Amino acid sequence: MPAPITEEQHRLDREALLDAAERLFYERGIQAVGMDEVRAASGLPLKRIYRFFAAKEDLVVAVLKRRDRRWRGDLAAHVERVPDPRERVLAVFDWLAEWFAQPGFRGCAWANAYGELGSSSEAVLAEVRSHKQAFHDQIAAWVRAAGVAVAEPVFLLAEGAIVTAGISGDPAPARHARAAVVTLLATPSSGTADALTELTASTSMDASLN
Repeated sequence: MPAPITEEQHRLDREALLDAAERLFYERGIQAVGMDEVRAASGLPLKRIYRFFAAKEDLVVAVLKRRDRRWRGDLAAHVERVPDPRERVLAVFDWLAEWFAQPGFRGCAWANAYGELGSSSEAVLAEVRSHKQAFHDQIAAWVRAAGVAVAEPVFLLAEGAIVTAGISGDPAPARHARAAVVTLLATPSSGTADALTELTASTSMDASLN
């Protein structure tokens, strides 16, 4: 009779499963990866996998939840090392530039999941929206601490940089977005909308020339 699985082994097996699924889903796409491939990569039998997650959708949601905690935690750790509030806002884009330059960068995992399953899975859609709202709230808190009312344009510049870098495979969008945010942080609130329009046009032109 096999020995019972300990709580620690249960935890380790679950983490190994999530590691394998996250790597495969991010590298190849969720729908392109079958559960038998997840089984082979994790080293766990399918029966055990389905004890952890009754359906592939449940596994996808768990992968996104865990990635969200790690991703936003890493971002916060980087940003909050910076003492000056305005420099903290800029540090968001420095961190994004480092992420974009990592080998294997494939864009935003949540946008990718939305593109594949957003129209067919309410659970995945809810997790994607939860992540985007949490990221928005992080940026808004850092912008408020800097004493300027530009949270929405800063968030949109960050999101635009992520999407553009994912498509182009080039980390430069983080630099262009950061330059726009430098100007936004120095712009009086009454001029923010005009400044954003002007900056968007100029940074788009810069990007097309690089």
